[in-house]
Amino acid sequence: MTASRLAVVTGAATGIGLAVARRLGTAGFRVVLLDRDTTALAALPTEPWMAEGTVLDVADPGAIEGAFAALAARHGPVGVLVNNAGIAAVHPFLEHPLDAWERVMAINVTGAFLCSQAAARQMAEAGWGRIVSIASISGVRASLDRAAYGTSKAAVIGLTRQMAVELARFGITANAVAPGATETEFVRRHHPAAVRAAFDAATPDGRYAAPEEIAEVVTFLASEAAAHVNGVVLPVDGGFLAAGVLGERSGA
Repeated sequence: MTASRLAVVTGAATGIGLAVARRLGTAGFRVVLLDRDTTALAALPTEPWMAEGTVLDVADPGAIEGAFAALAARHGPVGVLVNNAGIAAVHPFLEHPLDAWERVMAINVTGAFLCSQAAARQMAEAGWGRIVSIASISGVRASLDRAAYGTSKAAVIGLTRQMAVELARFGITANAVAPGATETEFVRRHHPAAVRAAFDAATPDGRYAAPEEIAEVVTFLASEAAAHVNGVVLPVDGGFLAAGVLGERSGA
């Protein structure tokens, strides 16, 4: 059944999105990779599981519905959508520019909403679907200089729960994964040495996640095995959200 289903991953040309696309492909899905980065998409090697790589900016509302309709015409209805496209803006709250706020919201929240709406219409007609959105621990627990990013990821969590309630009657589940610090180029741009040290110290297992670890959880949520998992926000953070003051680490 999996092999006949189409999975669409946004922001799929690099980082977590690419790891998710590859893992879904190895799980048997036909995968469409969507990204606004034409160069990064073109540089990807062709894999047997790739249905196609297509340029799409999820901040362009006018392009989304047409893009999903065209994908369905070429490959059949979308069975799995992974909302991974996202950006961050790092500014102190009192100095946060409005244009940066609006750009983060347009991609991280409105883009996820519109892609989910377009995909869910196809899923509802088919009577089966999985929507998995990449949130963040920043949507659960606040940190400095993340007003737009943290708020956007909290909104993704709220959107996930709303979709879970409204779409269940169509055979569609909606869940979110909330990664902690993860080894991607995106994170490396925004985590200088002091931030990395702070995350390592605050995380019980003392390290950043690999993108492939996030991809494993997404793939489970996209599977038949997760049919009764709905409206869940699952942290993949090495225990960061569970931890308080860790103090000195003791040896085994």
